Amino acid sequence: MDKSISDRPPWISVLLIFLTSMAGFIIIGPLIGMLVAMPFVEGSFINFLVDVSSPIDHPEIKTPLYIVQGCATFFGLIVGPTLYLFSIEKKNPFLLIDQRPFYGLMMLITAVIVIFFMATNSIFIEWNAHLKLPEFLKDFESWAREKEDLAMQITTFLTRFDSTGEFILAFIVIAILPGIGEELVFRGLLQSELQRATHNIHIAIWISAILFSAIHMQFFGFVPRVLLGALFGYLYYWSGDLRIAMFAHFVNNGFSVLMMYLHQLGIVNIDLEAPEAAPWPAVAGFTILTFGLLVYLKKFYQARNSADL
Repeated sequence: MDKSISDRPPWISVLLIFLTSMAGFIIIGPLIGMLVAMPFVEGSFINFLVDVSSPIDHPEIKTPLYIVQGCATFFGLIVGPTLYLFSIEKKNPFLLIDQRPFYGLMMLITAVIVIFFMATNSIFIEWNAHLKLPEFLKDFESWAREKEDLAMQITTFLTRFDSTGEFILAFIVIAILPGIGEELVFRGLLQSELQRATHNIHIAIWISAILFSAIHMQFFGFVPRVLLGALFGYLYYWSGDLRIAMFAHFVNNGFSVLMMYLHQLGIVNIDLEAPEAAPWPAVAGFTILTFGLLVYLKKFYQARNSADL
């Protein structure tokens, strides 16, 4: 099946997809979200805008902030790109979905790979978090560290759940919507067009992963997020089914949010918010298991695709 989503020159298509998605994610989606959130806000729209700039000082806007973030993802990374495909490219987005049935075992293996990979990636998380830049980049490092600290404070604010209802809302906003929207844009659309532009799937996967990490604007978490994006990219490439990448992304985010909630309830002792890497024996063991399962998954999809030819 031809997975190209555009008949335009590929680099033009890449640029249009990225700009359209970012305009929706950064501007249009949040604006819609602020309007949708207003019934849950005490005070004027202007006051809400001021409070959003420093949400940690205004715990009462947590629910409205979930709504804004959810709308940014929904309208910016799901509705906008879908309308772009239908109206501009005259393409059906469902062509990105493999019409063959799911294999339950493969879904289970995908989930296990994503969870095991967290241990491997913890090494890069710790390294990137403590990265020291050369002296001539001192100003950039100070700026990036300030942005990183603010992002961490907001993440902590949004993942401290005062009720089960807050957890459910956060789960939708942090796990379900990004799993669909970010994979639609970065794997389904950009990766496919980057492959057409570069004629090299590996380059396409890694450029898409870099763009995926860059939009999060967290330099000191850049490398582990690139690796995660590459993992999703290869899962999509091997399976030919965007649902697999979406499911993997959902498992990654959903498992993290769930473990945070269970840690806050005192049910588990593992703190996924800690920047320290997992113990080396665990990292080594889970890395070997992850690699083995990835090889098995790749061979399974290769065999299935060959059988369908």
